[in-house]
Amino acid sequence: MKKFDKDRLILGFAGPVLALVVAIALTSMVLLLSGSDPFEPYRIMFESATYVDVQVLIVNQAGTYYLAALAVAVGFRMNLFNIGVDGQYRLAAMMAALVGASVDLPGPLQIALIVIVAMLVGAFWSGIAGILKTTRGVSEVVSTIMLNSIATSLVAWLILPKNFGVQPAGSNNLTTGDIPESGWFPGLSMGAEAGEIYGFTFVAAACGVAYWFILGRTRFGFDLRATGASESAAQASGVDAKKMVLTSMLISGGVAGLAGMPTLLGDTHTYSLDFPTGVGFTGITIALLGRNNPLGIAFSALLIAFLDKTSASLDQYGYEKEIATIMQGLIVISVVVSYELVRRYGLRRQQQKVGEELAAGGALATVAGAGPGTGNGKKNKNGQNDTTEKEGAAL
Repeated sequence: MKKFDKDRLILGFAGPVLALVVAIALTSMVLLLSGSDPFEPYRIMFESATYVDVQVLIVNQAGTYYLAALAVAVGFRMNLFNIGVDGQYRLAAMMAALVGASVDLPGPLQIALIVIVAMLVGAFWSGIAGILKTTRGVSEVVSTIMLNSIATSLVAWLILPKNFGVQPAGSNNLTTGDIPESGWFPGLSMGAEAGEIYGFTFVAAACGVAYWFILGRTRFGFDLRATGASESAAQASGVDAKKMVLTSMLISGGVAGLAGMPTLLGDTHTYSLDFPTGVGFTGITIALLGRNNPLGIAFSALLIAFLDKTSASLDQYGYEKEIATIMQGLIVISVVVSYELVRRYGLRRQQQKVGEELAAGGALATVAGAGPGTGNGKKNKNGQNDTTEKEGAAL
């Protein structure tokens, strides 16, 4: 049975907890320096979270963030920095909306078609960066940033009325047309006033379970983590490192494509100019705070969603709702610093434990080497210890 490692558990929690404490302290300092009450905004936000409709909004937003963070985490576990999740998510959502609005199949087939298109588009867009890295050695950081810009321009061009866009009468907004009701994903109703939890939020939770199982309980997951830790060591054990890099980018993009499905299938049923943006970059924050652990990512997604939805009421009390944005930015900085501090402390603690174990082992060896009868003070006629003479005879 595997021994429970208390130190490892404490260090695992220490990083995110320290980051949150530092972020809250710095945000309070910013409020204080601006002449505002440093504690009142938190009370307002917690009070806002007691309303059921706000709770539903938090859970729905967390589902979207969770999928985006999982997409980032897949890359992180492979030692890849997929910054292009936001572009992959938006392009996938738009193409899925276009396909969904152009066909009208029976419910399950319609939904399946939309989801598959989203995953394929996301995987295709991230696969470009994967191919560039494996064939030309182009950093995925650079390529995914550039692909984000290209995706933004491509979406803006595709949604023009002269191409595939639709402009509703009396509106300046542009959409891809409405998805038939057969393509709406059923949700969980929380009452007439509270609304419903998107059905795809539960799919997001299932994706987290799949992420945990595949990366932690399968050979593929082991190969992926091994390649991320050391490509040369993985290649020496027979793993095709380039293939793993490309596969990881494809999976990351496919999951990124799913990030738009809770909103598309559960709320808007179309892609428009006001479709949520910045989801992919928020996913980076959540993946870092959650340490790429599916459970940690879930709590982090709920936290960031809480900040987003409860801060909307701050302006009614004279506070800027951008306080939540400031806190999110401080969390990113605090995460990097706190994790490095925790890592250094963990190394020192590990070295200390090894030293203590070596010292204990040396003491036991000394006691065992002394044995019974040693130092009894008895001498033979030649002035030697009896024990020494007996040991020599035995040899």
